[in-house]
Amino acid sequence: MDMVHSGQMEPDRRDVLSNLSAWVKDVFGVTPKDISLYERALTHGSHGSETYERLEFLGDRVLGLVVAQWIYGRFPNDAEGQLSQRFNSLVSGETCAEVGRTINLSSRMRLGKQALDDGAYDSDNVLGDVVEALIGAVFLEHGLEAAGSFIRTQWEPLLNVQRSAPRHPKSELQEWAAAHNRRTPVYEIVERSGPHHAPRFKVKVSLGSAGEASAEGKSKQDAETQAAAALLERFKK
Repeated sequence: MDMVHSGQMEPDRRDVLSNLSAWVKDVFGVTPKDISLYERALTHGSHGSETYERLEFLGDRVLGLVVAQWIYGRFPNDAEGQLSQRFNSLVSGETCAEVGRTINLSSRMRLGKQALDDGAYDSDNVLGDVVEALIGAVFLEHGLEAAGSFIRTQWEPLLNVQRSAPRHPKSELQEWAAAHNRRTPVYEIVERSGPHHAPRFKVKVSLGSAGEASAEGKSKQDAETQAAAALLERFKK
């Protein structure tokens, strides 16, 4: 717990915030006005109640707008389908996570012990979400131009990389089950928590004797997707 005494912030806390401010300026090219906004963007739900989720929602839309406008101008001869393929690849969680690793994001994230033990610091889902949250924070403080500058700088090396759009984990798990003569995956809500306006769902997916996995999400669909991805990861090991 952060402690404040006689109106003064403890030295080690000041150092943490100073280092974070320097990192934000180095990576995003902006000077934070409210450093707590960036702390929130780096905070996983396992660490505290002020998490990155709302900022992620915003950053996801900012990323989509910047990328759509960018590729529309960069590839004037692409048909709509080609632009969609480029767009889906560039805004995917996998691509966002790749950017997160490039900026050494895992060392800055605020995770609870269980999330650390589960390897969330190197999860594509978590890294991608935090990158979007940070974009949201930059947008709120410094506008679309600053957020767009970061996006174009970090995504430029990926712009011409032709990738197939990532398959949805639930579809991929369904295909895996069919290919291995397994029954259809069964999804079950294990737990629902949180307030009505911001619920959390925990879902379990099972493939009989082949195994099962659980995951949490902001919606039933999101939790099912994360659970399917977790089970697929086990099969790939």
